[in-house]
Amino acid sequence: METYILISQLNDFIFCPKSIYFHQLYGGYSTRLYHDTPQIEGKAAHKAIDIAGYSTKKSILQGLEVYSQQYGVCGKIDLFDTELGLLTERKKHISTIYDGYVYQLYAQYWALIEMGHDVRKLRFYSSDTNRVYPIDLPADNPQMQTKFEMIIEDIRTCDIEEYRQTNVKKCRNCIYEPLCDVSLC
Repeated sequence: METYILISQLNDFIFCPKSIYFHQLYGGYSTRLYHDTPQIEGKAAHKAIDIAGYSTKKSILQGLEVYSQQYGVCGKIDLFDTELGLLTERKKHISTIYDGYVYQLYAQYWALIEMGHDVRKLRFYSSDTNRVYPIDLPADNPQMQTKFEMIIEDIRTCDIEEYRQTNVKKCRNCIYEPLCDVSLC
């Protein structure tokens, strides 16, 4: 059976590989047990996308499930304007464009390309500030594309039993910290 990586796990892995484990472990439980305000607000911000209620325009694909065979990743896109070739990932709040965010967008990009779509522009949209953050296409940023490919390989070869977090700030900001047996806090 072919294994695949959820697109959302690209950013989670960078934050802490153990968070993916805990998310899988507690995924069937009520999110009220472990979600904090940022996760609740983020989920609410995505609601219009999840129910395809953001736009009625036929050229806007919303919440489309995508898969890239080349990279073995799958997930959902937020918005893709087929007329403009514009892929948009919406976030509730953006203070920094983290590499993990870009990796998620690249995974969506490659999946759409494999599906035959003409993706010409990438961007993030911050709903609380109404700001747009353009992102280079993979061909225009080979260094980021290489890092994207490396993180996928790192995920595939990670030994969760051997992993130890070294950044105490990540532990402090982790919603799973109270459950973690190797937390630095």
